Amino acid sequence: MARNARPTAAKREREKALNERRKEKEARRRDAKERQATRPMSADGEDPDIAGIKLGPQPLADWQIDEQVEEQAEEP
Repeated sequence: MARNARPTAAKREREKALNERRKEKEARRRDAKERQATRPMSADGEDPDIAGIKLGPQPLADWQIDEQVEEQAEEP
Protein backbone atom coordinates (compact mmCIF):
# COMPACT_ATOMS: atom_id res chain seq x y z
CA MET A 1 0.00 0.00 0.00
CA ALA A 2 2.30 2.72 -1.19
CA ARG A 3 0.93 6.24 -1.13
CA ASN A 4 1.70 8.90 -3.65
CA ALA A 5 4.11 11.22 -1.82
CA ARG A 6 4.02 13.90 -4.49
CA PRO A 7 1.70 16.83 -3.85
CA THR A 8 -1.23 17.11 -6.17
CA ALA A 9 -1.81 19.99 -8.55
CA ALA A 10 -4.74 21.15 -6.44
CA LYS A 11 -2.53 21.44 -3.38
CA ARG A 12 0.04 23.46 -5.32
CA GLU A 13 -2.72 25.81 -6.48
CA ARG A 14 -3.98 26.23 -2.91
CA GLU A 15 -0.47 27.01 -1.70
CA LYS A 16 0.05 29.56 -4.49
CA ALA A 17 -3.24 31.25 -3.63
CA LEU A 18 -2.34 31.29 0.06
CA ASN A 19 1.05 32.85 -0.62
CA GLU A 20 -0.53 35.46 -2.89
CA ARG A 21 -3.10 36.38 -0.23
CA ARG A 22 -0.31 36.73 2.33
CA LYS A 23 1.60 39.08 0.02
CA GLU A 24 -1.51 41.18 -0.65
CA LYS A 25 -2.28 41.39 3.05
CA GLU A 26 1.30 42.44 3.85
CA ALA A 27 1.10 45.14 1.15
CA ARG A 28 -2.18 46.45 2.62
CA ARG A 29 -0.64 46.55 6.09
CA ARG A 30 2.42 48.38 4.76
CA ASP A 31 0.23 50.93 2.95
CA ALA A 32 -1.87 51.51 6.05
CA LYS A 33 1.24 52.03 8.15
CA GLU A 34 2.61 54.54 5.63
CA ARG A 35 -0.70 56.42 5.49
CA GLN A 36 -0.84 56.60 9.26
CA ALA A 37 2.74 57.89 9.46
CA THR A 38 2.14 60.61 6.87
CA ARG A 39 -1.29 61.65 8.15
CA PRO A 40 -1.19 65.23 9.41
CA MET A 41 -1.82 65.81 13.07
CA SER A 42 -3.40 69.02 14.31
CA ALA A 43 -1.19 71.71 15.78
CA ASP A 44 -2.11 70.84 19.36
CA GLY A 45 -1.39 67.13 18.84
CA GLU A 46 -5.05 66.08 18.94
CA ASP A 47 -6.11 63.21 16.72
CA PRO A 48 -8.33 64.65 13.94
CA ASP A 49 -10.56 61.55 14.00
CA ILE A 50 -11.71 62.25 17.53
CA ALA A 51 -11.42 66.02 17.61
CA GLY A 52 -14.44 67.70 19.15
CA ILE A 53 -15.85 64.62 20.86
CA LYS A 54 -17.04 65.28 24.40
CA LEU A 55 -17.75 62.88 27.23
CA GLY A 56 -21.32 61.72 27.51
CA PRO A 57 -24.05 61.33 24.93
CA GLN A 58 -23.16 62.66 21.50
CA PRO A 59 -25.51 64.84 19.44
CA LEU A 60 -27.58 63.03 16.87
CA ALA A 61 -26.26 62.77 13.35
CA ASP A 62 -28.19 64.37 10.48
CA TRP A 63 -29.57 61.05 9.28
CA GLN A 64 -30.81 60.25 12.81
CA ILE A 65 -32.61 63.58 13.09
CA ASP A 66 -34.34 62.97 9.75
CA GLU A 67 -35.60 59.57 10.94
CA GLN A 68 -36.94 61.03 14.19
CA VAL A 69 -38.87 63.69 12.30
CA GLU A 70 -40.41 61.03 10.06
CA GLU A 71 -41.39 58.87 13.06
CA GLN A 72 -42.99 61.82 14.82
CA ALA A 73 -44.95 62.67 11.68
CA GLU A 74 -46.27 59.09 11.44
CA GLU A 75 -47.38 58.80 15.11
CA PRO A 76 -50.67 60.80 15.16
